[in-house]
Amino acid sequence: MVRQFLGRSTRSIYLGLACLSLALHLILALFCLSVIQTACVFPTSSSSSTSSFSSLKTDTQRHPLVSSSSSSSSAASSLDKLPTSPQNEEHSKMGANARHHTERESFHDATERDKKLIGAEMKGKATPEFKGHSKLEALFLHPLYNRPRPELQEEDWLLRLKDIEAEGEELDDLLPDDDQWHSASQEEGYDKTVWTQDMGTHPPWLRFHLGISRWELYDRKDPNLSQLTHYLATQHILSAVQKKGGTQLKLIISFPNYGQALLKPMKQDRDAETDLNLFYFSDFERHNAEIAAFHLDRALGFNRIPPVIGRLINVSKEIRQITTDHKLSRTFFTSPAGNVCFYGQCAYYCSTEHPLCGRPHLLEVSLAAMLPDLTLAPRRSWRSPWRRSYSRTKLAQWETDPNYCDTVKEKPPYNSGSRLVDLIDMAILDFLMGNMDRHHYETFEKFGNHTFLLHLDHGRAFGRHSRDEPSILAPLRQCCRIRHSTLLRLQLLSRPSFLLSEVMRESLAKDPLTNVAPLLAEPHLSALDRRLAAVLQVVKTCQDQHDDVTYNDLEGYDQPD
Repeated sequence: MVRQFLGRSTRSIYLGLACLSLALHLILALFCLSVIQTACVFPTSSSSSTSSFSSLKTDTQRHPLVSSSSSSSSAASSLDKLPTSPQNEEHSKMGANARHHTERESFHDATERDKKLIGAEMKGKATPEFKGHSKLEALFLHPLYNRPRPELQEEDWLLRLKDIEAEGEELDDLLPDDDQWHSASQEEGYDKTVWTQDMGTHPPWLRFHLGISRWELYDRKDPNLSQLTHYLATQHILSAVQKKGGTQLKLIISFPNYGQALLKPMKQDRDAETDLNLFYFSDFERHNAEIAAFHLDRALGFNRIPPVIGRLINVSKEIRQITTDHKLSRTFFTSPAGNVCFYGQCAYYCSTEHPLCGRPHLLEVSLAAMLPDLTLAPRRSWRSPWRRSYSRTKLAQWETDPNYCDTVKEKPPYNSGSRLVDLIDMAILDFLMGNMDRHHYETFEKFGNHTFLLHLDHGRAFGRHSRDEPSILAPLRQCCRIRHSTLLRLQLLSRPSFLLSEVMRESLAKDPLTNVAPLLAEPHLSALDRRLAAVLQVVKTCQDQHDDVTYNDLEGYDQPD
C-alpha cells in the first residue's frame, strides 16, 4: 500500500515539473521572437541618409548662397559676440554640465544635420554618387566643395582689363608705363605679345591673375589651374635672379611670355626630420613643403595658396649661364664630388658650409606662381596676433595669458566680420603641417577687411612628423570659434571614404617630382590624420564649454531636415 502511494506521488511530481518546464520554454520563445522582430526594424535616419544626401545636391542648385561678404554691414552684424573664457576650471565644468543638460536635444539635432550634410556612410564605403571615382575626385564632387557661389560684382575682381576699342591692340598699351612691359623688339628673348580681351590670347599666368576675386585666389574648377601648373613645370626659363629680403635663398624665375615664378631649392632629403634642439626660426626651408602646402590648402577647400609645382632644373644652364645677378653668379663653384653648387646671399645659411648642389647639375626645386605686381595689386601686411616672440628666452603674451583672445576680439579687424575665423582657418592649416613660422599674413588692399587671407611662405612646414606642436592651435583653443563649413570639411576628411592622408597621397602623386620620390614620407601623411583628430577634439572641447562655437557661413545654404 505504501509503495503504491509513493509511486503515485512521484508521478505527480514529475508531471508538475514537466508542465513547468514547458511553460518556461514557451515564455522564452515568445521573448526571443519579440527581440528578433525589434532588431529587424531599421531606423528611419539610416534608411533616408542616401536620399537626403541626393536631395542636397539638387537643393544646392536652387538656393543661392547668402555670403557674409554681400555687404560690410551685414557681415559685421551677422557675427555674434564671441564667448569669454571661463575664470576657473571648476566653474567651467559646472557651466558645461548645466549647458549639456539643457541643450542636449538642440545639440543632438545640430549634429544630425551636420551628419546629413557631410553624407552618411554605409559600412565605411563611399556613397553611391561617388562610385567609380578616386577619393580625391569624390572629395571634390562632394556638396561641401560645390556650394553655390555669390554672384561676383565688378568690384569683386582684383584685376580687370580696360575696354579695347581696336581689336588686336597689345596689352602693353593698357598697362602702366613701367619697365615690366617692354615690347618684344626692345627686350631680347621675350615673345611677341598680342593680348586682347579674348581670354584665349592670354598666357596661363595672366589668366590666373585675372581670376583672383575677393573670396579666393583661384577657382578649383577653372581648367586654367592645370594649364598653369603644366606651364610652370615645362616653360623655358629665360632669367633667374635672387629675390631680395627673406632669411634664406629664393630666386625669381622669368619666362619668355613675361610670366614669373618663385623658386625654392632643395636643401635636404625629404624624410629628414628637424632636430628637436633647433628653434623654429633656425630651421631649413623645404621645397617639398611648399608643394605639399598648396595641395593641403586645396584639399581643405581654402584655395588661398598660389599654385606650386615641383621641377628638376639644370643649375648650370638654367641659372648660372643666364643670370644677370652678379652677386649670385659669384657664389657658384664645383664641389669636390664634382657637383655644381651655389649659395647666394641671404641672412641665414648662405655660405659654402650650406651649399645648394646639383647631382651633378640637376636640382629639385619648387616653383610657385607669382602674384600680381604690387604696382597693379598692392597688398597689406598684417602682424599676426599669435605671432611668436622669435626669441630663445622670451614668450609672447598669448603663450602666458589664457584669456588673450578676449583682447584680440575687441580690436579691429577681429571685432567684426570673418577675419577671426579666417585667422583660425590659417592656424588649422599650419597645425596640420607643423608650421610654427607664421608671423605675418597679407591681404589685397583693394578689398579692405572683407576678403580672404593669403596663405604664403610654408618652407618651414612638414619638418617633424613624430611630434605635434599644440601651441599652433592657440587661436582655436583660446577663441573657441571656427567656420561651420571648415568644421564640416574637417569631419568629412576624418572619415575612411575621404581620409586626409589618402587624399593627400593621391593629390601629391600628380606632381612631376613624385617620379623621383614621394613628396611626403609616409610618417608625414600619417601625422596629418593624427593632427586632424586633434583639431576635432579641440573643437569638441569648445562645444562642451561654450554655446556659440561655429561661425555660420552656411546661411542660405539649404541643409536637409
